[in-house]
Amino acid sequence: MKESFFHWLAGMGVEVTSLMALVIALGFIVLTALVLHLVLHRVLLVRLVGLLGKTKQMWLPPQLQQRLFYRLAFVLQGAVLLGQAEIWLPRNSDSLLLIEMVAQLWILLFLLLALFALLDCLLSLSRHTRLWRDMPLRGIFQGVKLVGSILVGILMIALLLGKSPLFLFSGLGAMTAVLMLVFKDPILGLVAGIQLSANRMLSVGDWLQMDKYGADGEVIDIGLTTVKVSNWDKTITTIPTYALISDSFKNWQGMTESGGRRIKRSVNIDMTSVRFLTADEQRELQQAQLLAPYLSRKQQELSAYNQQLSDALHCPINGRHLTNLGTLRAYLDAYLRANANIRKDMTLMVRQLAPTSEGVPLEIYCFTATTAWADYEGIQADIFDHIFAIIGQFHLRLHQSPTGYDMRAWQRETVSNG
Repeated sequence: MKESFFHWLAGMGVEVTSLMALVIALGFIVLTALVLHLVLHRVLLVRLVGLLGKTKQMWLPPQLQQRLFYRLAFVLQGAVLLGQAEIWLPRNSDSLLLIEMVAQLWILLFLLLALFALLDCLLSLSRHTRLWRDMPLRGIFQGVKLVGSILVGILMIALLLGKSPLFLFSGLGAMTAVLMLVFKDPILGLVAGIQLSANRMLSVGDWLQMDKYGADGEVIDIGLTTVKVSNWDKTITTIPTYALISDSFKNWQGMTESGGRRIKRSVNIDMTSVRFLTADEQRELQQAQLLAPYLSRKQQELSAYNQQLSDALHCPINGRHLTNLGTLRAYLDAYLRANANIRKDMTLMVRQLAPTSEGVPLEIYCFTATTAWADYEGIQADIFDHIFAIIGQFHLRLHQSPTGYDMRAWQRETVSNG
């Protein structure tokens, strides 16, 4: 094509010197590059991006689409520039070598940027897929970007130096220790991200609690080197990604997915208030609808047992009797099972813990039917409000350290008795 054009000029009586041939060739190269740029960026890409923006099925944001397509267009422009230079410029000429180097550097740079845009598009698409949304892809993609940048950087340096890339790669062996020190955090973060992903230990949106770093909130980002946690007090905590592998943390996502949140709280009963219930007290408690079935069943059971010990019942130790603490446990169990806000298909019990100097702990262990924090706290507070209010009906006392009110009441009683 070049020879035919120059022969045509010679036939027209135009003397084609080497300088003129170079100017004409460079002019064709520049003209072709400008026309291609205008066609791609002013016509084709504008229409393509507009068409994709109107497509409702596309999940990619328009800016990501535009970034990817425009960078691929620059790669195409570099390839066309390289081809035009090889067609129009003489072999082994300085101008050809210069344009080839610039075009190759251009292609490598925009290929790297196109890879970055492609990974950003894949990350955006992954947020719409349940399988990939639960994986820390952002950290993995950042690792791929880092590796890609290093490889492209080596190739560009090799082009500028006129050396083979293998020569530079061979020199990396002696710098391994330095590179490991410089990129220690990204490497550890990449490995940690892969382990978190493979073992499904943590995902964006999970509730993470890590007291060592003061983190207690929702994971909003899992990066190559850091994990961002939005705490419930609206502060942001950053945790090194590799710390999630080397240290322990608590992931509350299992609780969220189960649909129930645990209540595990106890009240301390004054041990000196625990005793047998009298017949009158039993008849009074029999009026409680939740407690009546238990009392009827228990009274029949104890009556049958005590009939065998009729001669020894003059001593209460010999027989079996209802206690106020045991009756309270039975009532609270029935109360929780009748509560619509408590899960019946999960562990539910009212248990007595080992006595301490603070009294006998009576623990409520159950799960609410919601995991919403505010609702959970309201349900828990309602349960214990009820316990505090009805504890006197069972002739029991809660253990509480003496307060100023108690001391003043004791002083008034002492003065009145004195």
